Amino acid sequence: MKFRSILLSGLLGLSAMASDAAFAHQGHDHGTMPGMHEMAVTVTAIDHKTGIVNVSAGDMKLTVHFPPTSLAEVKEGDKITLHLGFTKTP
Repeated sequence: MKFRSILLSGLLGLSAMASDAAFAHQGHDHGTMPGMHEMAVTVTAIDHKTGIVNVSAGDMKLTVHFPPTSLAEVKEGDKITLHLGFTKTP
């Protein structure tokens, strides 16, 4: 089975409106997505040009992507919350 991860909202100061717009763009109702949860993480590396962010939560390490413009105020060492869910790809 192939799963596609969806990030529900951006980092730090992104508004709920921006998050809702991102989901509307993906065509998903984020209120009914399986696995919905929040994860507190620490930014371990960030590429402001590509939007690639490496984060850690305890022993778990993740690489996530955001629109580069949303990362202007984010830096290595920041503690952030990721809002996550997924949908199964047909």
